[in-house]
Amino acid sequence: MSTSSMAFQLGASSSLSFSSSSSIRRWTHDVFLSSRGTDVRKYFISHLYHALYRRGVNTYIDNNLEKGEEISSELLKAIDGSKISIVVLSKNYSDSRWCLDELLKILECKAMVKQNVLPLFYDVNPSDVRRQKGSFGKAFARLRFAINDEVKVTMWEAALKKVGSLAGVVLGDRNESDFILDIITWVDSIMINRTSLNVAKYPVGIKSRVRDIYQRLSLERNDITCMVGIWGTGGIGKTTISKEIYNRIFHQFEGSCFLKNIRESSKTGGLIRLQNTLLYEILGENLDVRDCDRGINVISHRLHSKRVLLILDDVDELKQLETLAGDRKWFGPGSRIIVTTRDQDLLNIFKVDSTYQMEILAYSEARKLVSLHAFEKEEPLDSYAEVFEQVMQYARGLPLALTVLGSNLKGKTICQWESALDKYKQIPNENIQSVLQVSYDGLEECDKDMFLDIACFFKGQPLADVIKIFESCNFHPNDGIPKLIDKCLITVGYDIWMHDLLQDMGREIVRKESPKEPGARSRLWCHEDIRYVLEENTGTNNVEGIKVDLPVGHDHDTICLSPNAFKEMKRLRIFISHNAHFSGEFNYLSNELRVLNWSNYHLQSLPSNFRGEKLVVFKMHAGCIKEIITGKFKNLTKMKFSKCKFLTRIPDFSSCSNLEELSILTCENLVEIHDSVGFLNKLVSLGLYGCPNLRSFPRRLKLRSLRYLALYDCSELQNFPQIECKMEFLSSIHLEGTPIKELPSSIIGYLTPAINSLSLKRCTSRLQNRNELCLGDYSIKLEEDEPDSSVNGCFTGIDHLSIEGSLVHLLISIPHLQHLKSLSLANHPNIAIDEIHSSIGYLTRLKKLHLTTSPLVDGFWPSVFNNWYLDDFSDYCSSTLQELDLSESSAIVSLPPSIKSFVEWISAQLCLQLYFSLLN
Repeated sequence: MSTSSMAFQLGASSSLSFSSSSSIRRWTHDVFLSSRGTDVRKYFISHLYHALYRRGVNTYIDNNLEKGEEISSELLKAIDGSKISIVVLSKNYSDSRWCLDELLKILECKAMVKQNVLPLFYDVNPSDVRRQKGSFGKAFARLRFAINDEVKVTMWEAALKKVGSLAGVVLGDRNESDFILDIITWVDSIMINRTSLNVAKYPVGIKSRVRDIYQRLSLERNDITCMVGIWGTGGIGKTTISKEIYNRIFHQFEGSCFLKNIRESSKTGGLIRLQNTLLYEILGENLDVRDCDRGINVISHRLHSKRVLLILDDVDELKQLETLAGDRKWFGPGSRIIVTTRDQDLLNIFKVDSTYQMEILAYSEARKLVSLHAFEKEEPLDSYAEVFEQVMQYARGLPLALTVLGSNLKGKTICQWESALDKYKQIPNENIQSVLQVSYDGLEECDKDMFLDIACFFKGQPLADVIKIFESCNFHPNDGIPKLIDKCLITVGYDIWMHDLLQDMGREIVRKESPKEPGARSRLWCHEDIRYVLEENTGTNNVEGIKVDLPVGHDHDTICLSPNAFKEMKRLRIFISHNAHFSGEFNYLSNELRVLNWSNYHLQSLPSNFRGEKLVVFKMHAGCIKEIITGKFKNLTKMKFSKCKFLTRIPDFSSCSNLEELSILTCENLVEIHDSVGFLNKLVSLGLYGCPNLRSFPRRLKLRSLRYLALYDCSELQNFPQIECKMEFLSSIHLEGTPIKELPSSIIGYLTPAINSLSLKRCTSRLQNRNELCLGDYSIKLEEDEPDSSVNGCFTGIDHLSIEGSLVHLLISIPHLQHLKSLSLANHPNIAIDEIHSSIGYLTRLKKLHLTTSPLVDGFWPSVFNNWYLDDFSDYCSSTLQELDLSESSAIVSLPPSIKSFVEWISAQLCLQLYFSLLN
């Protein structure tokens, strides 16, 4: 099904308010015949009318009026509603005031709505009409004498001069039958060229989109030639919208042409055929161009002075644009060229003046469109509500899919709807598939591989990770990913994404590689297919990727592996298993693997043959893995282990020189991390979370690239390593719940202003003396000869600080937290109110302050919050503080009135006394 038959459809009553000239003109007649009845009506006009009638041309002549109607007003309406006016200029035409007033209206319509006008010179010469000479002039003189109205006469003279100068048909010495044949031929050509294009059936979602594109066309300017590009994925409505715009404005131009489906047409008939079509549509002549280069010159020569409208639909190659509309100078001032394509980059290269991206339909629009096709009403039947929503979820707002599904399901039962949907989820509808696959077919091989990998494995994954994987496969993602974006096959942000139907399209391409034998396909993602291939040993060298992804708690039988389950899969690049369960030993894994992500891994080690030389991502979750051999993991960039209760040590990582991210989560029996981890020069993120038995951590850190360091709830880790280089990129340190006793002196000078997040919650050590700067469960010890600034400079970049316990002294000891915007202080016993005052006074950019009291101690609230009243608070923060959060600080009973004058938001949840005081 082509995009031209899709969903943005316009009904007969649809109109836009943005411009009267932009709405489609609703013609009441094809032809209006203006003639002097006494001269020609009995024979010639009668024959001409019937000839037009036989050709299906709806023709108006004034003797069709019913008696009693207001003739003059009805005639004016008839003229205004006709596509073509034929003016029969006979000898006595000019002595009829009626005829001349008709002529004035006809020429007005020609000027205002580009009505086509054909003068017929019936026994008169065009020069006599222009100059009012001969018998034609004598008739006009009789009328002039009779009415004595020089103003009107002057208008008629100008009209006769104008119509006499138009290209028309002269009777001359020919017989009337030949004369009529010439007229019919002319009318036929005009009718074809001036007939609007069929758009579609229902007017859903079209108004705002047409308005947006119309504004880009700048039709009010006749001094420029403007090119506008419309781009978007297949089936989204580009052709439909462009046809609707064409219908609305083509009558404003001297010539117009809608070249549809250029991508296919250029393959079957070639660009020469398209050039000839363009010239014929605009000029009405068959020039029979036979050479593409010559055709370029013919177009530019014949059209450079004409104001034309040209639509180039479904362009996919630059050569097509260069051959059909290579330069704005080819067309006259005021011309407009609209290009539709799936490839945004094509528009950028061609340097169109403006682009418009087609978006999927909004939910309400999509719902209406499906309902109209399925039920011929704007709302679905109540009994179909549940299955109707399933259709909506499947189509995801894509007009093509909404139209096809709605039409196919029309008149079907609920059971038939459900059955059809189940089938489409397994095997997509061919009409949808064929349209969407066009974009894929135009890709290069590497780009096809990336698209299929994304469709089968990586949709929703971080873009940076996917790019690294593709780079390791030599797919050249920095070149290919932008192509996939430009062709509207994917979208990217932090994650990589694609429309569900595009994902289905990609997976269907893979399924068709071997419909009956999944082991011969390049990629596997269906749980049952994977079970069959692995248990029956039917995998082949074709298999490049496997992903089994089950919902948590999904009840599936265990997949039983044989020793040779993976043996024939020599080209396997990707293996991902989420929430599936396996049993049985296997003795081979492909060394082509780039991704090994296996949850519930049931063995204690990987097969002995596996070297992992090309591995980029290595993840294990909740399995039995006990031993990691990393001797060959030279390309590894990301390693993550979580809930691996048998894992006790992280071995020598010296060979993992490209490792960028190491995360270990809730590995409860992990005791040791090898010292080599501290010397991974490319390591960006190092995170240990909930490893309660970890005692041995690298004694030295020389991690020049490190940005993020986290040691969460490692309750046995007491020693922080020596810092042996400047960590100029380190921005976040999180040490919650980790009882490190002391920070080494080497940290002074190595922490930089890049730090913007420091989290020290649940730290319990106490300040020992005034020469120490308390940082939770550990301290930085200041020597007598070390100035305070050596520490202060380490923290000037922090913008958020959360401190629990006695660490409020941090604010006093480091008075230069210049960028701090958010401060949270919780459970601070025995801190004097003037200390908080003096600390806050240094925070000149503080916007949010959160204070929480500690629990009752022996029945009393800490002294700091007893009847707390911030008398001097406004002196410190009135210029910056916006939010004051006192939730759970129930000992605070009042605030000074001045606070209300500058704090925009105050929260006092669970502080009943304070809450009621604020209300008062």
